[in-house]
Amino acid sequence: MRGRGLRRACAVPGRRAQPGSEEEAAAAARERRRLSESLVVCDVAEDLVEKLRKFRFRKETNNAAIIMKIDKDKQLVVLDEEHEGISPDELKDELPERQPRFIVYSYKYQHEDGRVSYPLCFIFSSPVGCKPEQQMMYAGSKNKLVQTAELTKGKSVSISICREVSEDGSGSAPRC
Repeated sequence: MRGRGLRRACAVPGRRAQPGSEEEAAAAARERRRLSESLVVCDVAEDLVEKLRKFRFRKETNNAAIIMKIDKDKQLVVLDEEHEGISPDELKDELPERQPRFIVYSYKYQHEDGRVSYPLCFIFSSPVGCKPEQQMMYAGSKNKLVQTAELTKGKSVSISICREVSEDGSGSAPRC
C-alpha cells in the first residue's frame, strides 16, 4: 500500500517529512506504537480471564494481588500466585529476582479528604538480568493481557527492578 512508509507520513498531506525532522520522528513513533499494539506473542488463559474479572469487582477491603507468568510451552499468560492482605513490601519480596511477571494489585487508598478507594494497579515487572527472549515475550503479551482482562482504566506501571515497588511516605498506597 502506498503512502504508509515512514518517510511519507507527515503533517502536511502530499509533503514528505524531512529526514531527521520532528515530523519524521513523530511518524516513526506512531508506526512503532501501531506495530507494538498489534503484536501478540501469548494469549491469556480463559480461567485467568475469569479470575481477573472477579478480582476487578471484588468487595473485600484488604490489599490483594494476582501475579501472572507466561507458560512458554503453551504460549499462555497463566496464574502464578494469588495473595490476600499483602503489603507492597511483601509483594516485592514475592516477585522472582530474575524473571518478568505481570501483577494486578488492589490496595486501600485514603484520600486527603477522608474518602477511601481501592484502585487497581497493573504492574509489569521486568527485572534487570532477565533473558532477552523472556523480556520480549512479556513485552509482546502485555497489551493483549491488559485488553483481555479489561484493565485499561486503572494505573499501569512498568518497572525494571523489583525493589522499586514500595509504600509512599504516608504508608497508605504503593508508588504506582
